Amino acid sequence: MINKIFDSLQAAVADIQDGATVMIGGFGTAGMPAELIDALIAQGSKELTIVNNNAGNGDTGLAALLKARRVRKIICSFPRQTDSYVFDGLYRAGEVELELVPQGNLAERIRAAGAGIGGFFTPTGYGTKLAEGKETRLIDGRHYVLEAPLHADFALIKAYKGDRWGNLVYRKTARNFGPIMASAAKVAIAQVSEVVELGALDPENIVTPGIFVQRVVEVPQAAHLAQQAGQAA
Repeated sequence: MINKIFDSLQAAVADIQDGATVMIGGFGTAGMPAELIDALIAQGSKELTIVNNNAGNGDTGLAALLKARRVRKIICSFPRQTDSYVFDGLYRAGEVELELVPQGNLAERIRAAGAGIGGFFTPTGYGTKLAEGKETRLIDGRHYVLEAPLHADFALIKAYKGDRWGNLVYRKTARNFGPIMASAAKVAIAQVSEVVELGALDPENIVTPGIFVQRVVEVPQAAHLAQQAGQAA
């Protein structure tokens, strides 16, 4: 019987090793798997390469992982925001490496990894420092840069509902990078607000099929809201 449900967040992230490449879903805090990140901090792995849309907000989630000095390198599109002071301080001190990737390129590099594509040409970044050392090509009178797929050892994502086979549905914009990250990682770990019985999810609404998900852990929404309230107090 296929059952990908894990009893705890701690068990779900227990084998993330030092030096692993970890994709973390979310657009800012929307769809960020905060509880999985907290479990990863408690687990203790270090020298991580993190792939995310940004470089953390405030002192929680990804920012807390950075603050704990667990990240060696971050690959993202928006490293600096008004509340990205944790990353900013570490970067200025030379304690974290940054690979800056335009957002469209980031999404497509992740998608290409999941689709088994060996690379793709894009005009974005041509003629800038982002294209240094990369192959370029003139196609139909326009210059393009060759970008490589972006693979990961693990992906931490957040979904709305899931079943024991790993099928996932998302809630509105919380969907963002989750589906492509799940397909690009060797092990995709999803926290869901509710685990439902097989057949309860409309097949037409399933965004991430279970074939791309290896672990599911339930984090009830009430618990998540209570944690947010405690952090704000």
